[in-house]
Amino acid sequence: MIDKETALARCQDLVALAGRMGADAADAVARANASESVSMRLGQLEEVERSESEEIGLRVFVGKRSASINTSDFAEDGLKALAERAVQMAGHAPEDRHAGLAPEEALFTGELPELELDDPDQPSPEYLREAALATEDAARGVAGVTNSNGGSASASRAVVALATSTGFGRGYAGSGFSLSASVIAGEGGGMQTDYASRSARFRADLPSPEMVGSEAGRRAVARLNPVSMPSRKLPVVFEPRIAGGLVGHLLGAMSGPAIARKASFLLGHEDDELFDPAIRVVEEPLRKRGQRSRPFDGEGLACTNRTLVENGRIFGWLTNVASADQLGLGLTGHASRSGGGSPGVSASNVHMEPGSVSPEALMGDIEDGLYVTSLFGQGVNTVTGDYSRGATGFRIRKGEIAEPVAEITIAGNLLEMFRALTPADDLEMIRSINVPTLRIDGMTVAGE
Repeated sequence: MIDKETALARCQDLVALAGRMGADAADAVARANASESVSMRLGQLEEVERSESEEIGLRVFVGKRSASINTSDFAEDGLKALAERAVQMAGHAPEDRHAGLAPEEALFTGELPELELDDPDQPSPEYLREAALATEDAARGVAGVTNSNGGSASASRAVVALATSTGFGRGYAGSGFSLSASVIAGEGGGMQTDYASRSARFRADLPSPEMVGSEAGRRAVARLNPVSMPSRKLPVVFEPRIAGGLVGHLLGAMSGPAIARKASFLLGHEDDELFDPAIRVVEEPLRKRGQRSRPFDGEGLACTNRTLVENGRIFGWLTNVASADQLGLGLTGHASRSGGGSPGVSASNVHMEPGSVSPEALMGDIEDGLYVTSLFGQGVNTVTGDYSRGATGFRIRKGEIAEPVAEITIAGNLLEMFRALTPADDLEMIRSINVPTLRIDGMTVAGE
């Protein structure tokens, strides 16, 4: 796999080639990935996978016309042909008066911050095999587990580089490690399955395989013999593993491109008090070892830690160059890039700050409610905020988690759900979006 210096050099070469071919402006992004994973099932080696990929994408502008194209051919002749083809394509594209590169004065300058993204301690295939086996063994060792979908361990490394014709040129590398297990509890038609997984930038930050595997086994066994429940409006409590999806819907609705398309349920509510004033949602792209940390965005702007929700209100919209121009707003450093195409928008390392009570106290006054541990279905309308998802979890009776439940649906509207949201104090910073246990009163639960 190429290193970040080589990736950056190729990007700079490609941008220069595009200029010589007639482009008025251009940027190039290169990505390289290498990963290795080992899967074990029922104590036997099931799969060993090793993959490497390298890709470079070029975006060119001829006036207000643009085109994007990408390739995995890093040879000089291949890059030259790519640049020539991109400029030709741009000449036939429709004009877009909002598209363009970030202005030179807005680009990141200075030294890259030390974010500790790249772990030099790369494990051997033997280590991955032992870790995968230990994870599955721990899951299968939980009483009530009857079968296994497998345990796995993986390690990966990635390189990203970006160069623009306005003078930006930087690159960085990052690593990733993960453990997971999925097992089955029960027999016949009463079988239930569940999983556990953990990921980290540094191998030393992963929990033990025994901890991950045991969690998978306990979760599967706890789901045995589910029942339905009556349909009514009830308090609903979301466990942290799935509660981050609610913040994900908020971030999607704060996207500048969505606002420009008038395809967001937050449109017209940017000055409203959407949450309880005590709730804060924070973004930390510069967090050390963060799973989505990055020093600069997909257009070369510096990423900045910021508060996204404070005093109940959002800070504004997450923008890239095109959406900022269309909306008449400033740039926020949220552009995201894949190997090809125009930049999108994404946030990095978002968390909701914890509340002041434990999950037990948060549920303590609920006479009848629902504790949700799994969601399925895509019933979220991003334009209206209407929310309807299939769910499984546990009944809450007199403040205590009781029997498992399944074959139910929960529904509401995200604007109303945000206003009714209360967080517990059990925040853990282990995902790209981290939230504590969340309680929302007055949701519709549809069961039997």
